[in-house]
Amino acid sequence: VSVELVDDNIPDQFYLYQNYPNPFNPSTQIKFGITEAANIDLRIYDALGREVATLISNQFMSPGSYNVKFDASNLASGTYVYRLTAGANTVSRKMQLLK
Repeated sequence: VSVELVDDNIPDQFYLYQNYPNPFNPSTQIKFGITEAANIDLRIYDALGREVATLISNQFMSPGSYNVKFDASNLASGTYVYRLTAGANTVSRKMQLLK
């Protein structure tokens, strides 16, 4: 997992984009933006709600746009949910892993 700051301009609003590509095999990118400094949590869950990966764990990050590369080569094919929490904001999206 790698997290990179794409743009340090402060976005107009908090966002979490759909991962790209989707469906993917075995890696994908997740883009998000935060409007104020916050502790960030980004986790992956399987269809039963079990946590299968932690990409960012309670890491303090500055405002800006970020790109996270996720390698799911150790996971089985299926539908997964990724959830981003930044301060009081939480957003979830689905992604499809096809092997």
